[in-house]
Amino acid sequence: MIKNYKIERRNLPLIPIRGIGIFPNTVIHFDIGREKSINALEEAMLEDSDIFLTVQKVADMESPKEDDFYEVGVICKIKQMIKMPGDNIRVLVEGINRAKIVSVTQDDPYFEVALDEYIYDDSLPIDDNLEAMVRLTLNNFEEYALIYAKIAPDAVISLKEIKNPDKLADVVASYIYLKTNQKQALLEIFDPYKRLESINKMLAKEIKVLQIENEINELVKKQVSEFQKDYYLKEQMRAIQKELGEDEGTDYEVEEYLQKISKANMPKDVKEKAEKEINRLLKISPSSPDAGVIRTYVDWLLDLPWNKKTKDNTDLSRARKILAEDHYGLEEVKERILEYLAVKNIKKDMKGPILCFVGPPGVGKTSIAKSIARAMDRKYVRISLGGVRDEAEIRGHRRTYIGAIPGRIISSIAKVKVNNPVFLLDEIDKLNSDFKGDPASALLEALDPEQNNTFTDHYIEAPFSLQNVMFITTANTTSTIPGPLLDRMEVIEISGYTDIEKRNIAEKYLIKKQLSEHGLKENQVKISTNAINEIIERYTRESGVRNLERNIGKLIRKAAVQIVEKNKSTVSINNLNIKKYLGIPKYDYDIAYEEDQVGVVTGLAWTQVGGETLFVEVNTMKGDGKLQLTGQLGDVMKESAMAALSYIKANAENFDIDNKIFKETDIHVHVPEGAIPKDGPSAGITMATAIISALTKKPVRKDVAMTGEITITGRVLPIGGLKEKLLAAKRAGIKKVLLCSKNKADVSKIDPKIIRSMEIVYADKIDDVVKEALR
Repeated sequence: MIKNYKIERRNLPLIPIRGIGIFPNTVIHFDIGREKSINALEEAMLEDSDIFLTVQKVADMESPKEDDFYEVGVICKIKQMIKMPGDNIRVLVEGINRAKIVSVTQDDPYFEVALDEYIYDDSLPIDDNLEAMVRLTLNNFEEYALIYAKIAPDAVISLKEIKNPDKLADVVASYIYLKTNQKQALLEIFDPYKRLESINKMLAKEIKVLQIENEINELVKKQVSEFQKDYYLKEQMRAIQKELGEDEGTDYEVEEYLQKISKANMPKDVKEKAEKEINRLLKISPSSPDAGVIRTYVDWLLDLPWNKKTKDNTDLSRARKILAEDHYGLEEVKERILEYLAVKNIKKDMKGPILCFVGPPGVGKTSIAKSIARAMDRKYVRISLGGVRDEAEIRGHRRTYIGAIPGRIISSIAKVKVNNPVFLLDEIDKLNSDFKGDPASALLEALDPEQNNTFTDHYIEAPFSLQNVMFITTANTTSTIPGPLLDRMEVIEISGYTDIEKRNIAEKYLIKKQLSEHGLKENQVKISTNAINEIIERYTRESGVRNLERNIGKLIRKAAVQIVEKNKSTVSINNLNIKKYLGIPKYDYDIAYEEDQVGVVTGLAWTQVGGETLFVEVNTMKGDGKLQLTGQLGDVMKESAMAALSYIKANAENFDIDNKIFKETDIHVHVPEGAIPKDGPSAGITMATAIISALTKKPVRKDVAMTGEITITGRVLPIGGLKEKLLAAKRAGIKKVLLCSKNKADVSKIDPKIIRSMEIVYADKIDDVVKEALR
């Protein structure tokens, strides 16, 4: 037991603090934002208990462990807690007693420690030596307070009222300017006499430094006139640095920065701005917060590649080979890149194109951008825009804000250190906007070839040219991209893969990639073509190949288990044993109805993961002419159903329908599955055909599918997503597809292999559709 102290064992939540120190019998406030610290604070507030504060050994460590904070700290009482903007909390605490950690009893969701609390017994008499040390401390502090203007005069009076030497030592220590490690050293001295002895040494040193500072102040005042304020401040700082052995430190730093600026090849106006900022360093203290802000800003200016760029490799045959090695298909994208390189061979200063790859997930939009960079020998940088809602993430924060940094475009270019990378802006269709600004509008300047040579980030406050950057954006749909932004980009549609294309991709790329990632050789796992077809048709339903790759990876992992456990040299997987590895198939593309049905028509729908068959069912029953729509239909589909019924009523004679039936019959249109929301105009002719079939009792051919919009005059309008819809029809075994005549041009662009086994019939009016669909 330490002399004059009682020890009590306690268990308390712990908060590691950074960059500050605390003593018993003093009050401080600090901010916390780390999850464990917030959890510890909440636990203490909930239990109405004290909290244990100890200093973190390395201040910039975000996730400290048991050995990363000091054993000796202070038990504190929480006086006040205020939630700050963001996730930070400001806490006001009062130090009570020293304590020493015995053990860490938990480290999640917050630190909790068992500790010994040291309580000073002030009932014991003070010996002569300690009394003398107390008086010496008070005298030295009184002298220190006279010199150091920041200490209030009544502080000395209040200190003289303190009779407890332990408390006196801590309160005096809190007034002295000390570094964190010096405060910790004092905290770890339990003996009041020894602690006061150390404090007196520190007071003596501080008194001497303050006296020297005052002497220098007087000396400088005599040497300069009142009209030379800037020179006076500079001389004062130099004189202080000289006395402290730090002479010329700032001058050397400024000179070093100026040399870097001269070599950075900046534009003239940017160079002048950087030099002006650096010269401000001579007028302020090196430890001033403004000095750090200036250094950080100039460092960003130096990091930017104002005139650094890589040399483009414009060899077309090499580029074609690399693009073919990395990706199957995507011919339109590859051709566009080869066109750019060809023109680049002729016109060296050609600006980079701004491309937008639009297509469903998993078709290679993101990965092809990386291949383009490799083909051109350019650096590659990618940022994801999904969920970005703050304009400052694009343009940066203004320097007036604490912790301001450049936006993601400028910071990414500084990171790659060249001004002509291939820059991928991923998921541009998922940008959001709120009260913090509109990031889509902020992108307008960056993606406009006429403006981006003077792109200005709010933090940099100087124009930076983006005209050499090749911007590539990706999106699943253009419907959510603002019009002005979409207008600045060259849109290249990337449609889903056919089953044949998926099989080729799997055999040429995915199997090899997954074998390599799992450390296996090609002769160890054999996956047959039939097995690949089975995965494509019955275990995945997608436009891309992302789930196909996951299933291939799963096969290879299952095979690895057999190779390791059963010492097999080769594992063969085919369509007969694939269930053993992947389980029961998830999907079945067979036609839902094996026979012709009355009031049931097969439609075709487009989704973000590809095309699907859509069945429209219609029932009629006695009633008063109501139209009931179910199946979670959107407004557009509901209007299509009403338009179809309106045309049928107006032209009932054409379909041999008695007009009386509309007053005596209720019509129920249902689109399964009921739990899935559906919308879009392309089911118009499907619903019209189903209603006519139900009213006339004529069955619809089971091998016919259709897609198209209907008007109230019976015209059939064209639709989009045709390739995906025809792929869905092929998977379902459809023999005949009915389309609008205006879709002929779209069909001509589709691979003939897709429609080889199908008859495409074009229609201009719903009457033509009915003739082809009904028996």
